[in-house]
Formats: sequence, C-alpha cells, structure tokens
Amino acid sequence: MSFTLEQRVYIEDTDFGGIVYYVNYLKFMERARTEMLRSFGFSQQSLSADNVLFVVSQLESRYLQPACLDDELLVEAAIEASGAAKLLFKQSIRRKSDSELLCTAHVTVVCVSADSKKPRRLPSGLKMCVTETIEPSTDRAGVKGAG
Repeated sequence: MSFTLEQRVYIEDTDFGGIVYYVNYLKFMERARTEMLRSFGFSQQSLSADNVLFVVSQLESRYLQPACLDDELLVEAAIEASGAAKLLFKQSIRRKSDSELLCTAHVTVVCVSADSKKPRRLPSGLKMCVTETIEPSTDRAGVKGAG
C-alpha cells in the first residue's frame, strides 16, 4: 500500500529560475513519510512522547525532470521492507497535471530512542501496521528486504 501526499510548489521551494531546488524534493518526501505514519495513527508528537524518533540513515535519489513554481505534485511513499529498527521507503514525486515522473528515492530510516539517540525496536503497533503495508520490490539489485 502506498501513501500519496499532494504538494504545491511555492516560490520558497524554487531557485532563481523558478525550478524546485533539489533539497526541497527531500523535504516533500519527508512530509509524505510523516503523513503516512500519521495515517497509521502515529503522529510525530505521539512518537516523541513514547521516546521514539526516526532518523534517515541512507538515501539514494534520482532527479529526472524539474518541478516548477505552482506545479501540483503527487508525493508517494511506500514501505518496501522493515527490520527490527528500520524502515525502507520507496518514494516518488510526479507532476499531477501529466503524471510525469520527476524524482525517485529509496530512503532508509532508523528508529532511535529520543533520549539516547541509539537504535531501538520499532513500536509493536507500528510494526504491525507496517507489516500489513509492505510492498516488496526487486528493482534495487534484487534486494527484497532489510534486516
């Protein structure tokens, strides 16, 4: 199951030429991952109150086409795999008007304790939600899961 967040490109997201500055694609993807977890019932505030934080430990992105000022974007997040303390997301950004694929990414996030900043197991309720939504993929050198 994938999650899609609609995002409009504002002037603050662009460079002088009206094209989305590359790092802002990562911000859009972060928002989609956050909203996906919220849709499972896990807000950032509730996770933090339970001593849970997520940190990006690995990111691979590919920029294919530019997004421009006022474009409406569809930012997708899908969980490909999970481990005891990490989640592997496959993400994409498309232009809503023509479904043009603009950017893709694989993002690994690690669950850490808010106080110690050391890895910890995913909360059991979140792990159950994640297990039900995993979309395995073999488009990354045959890798199907994460340990």
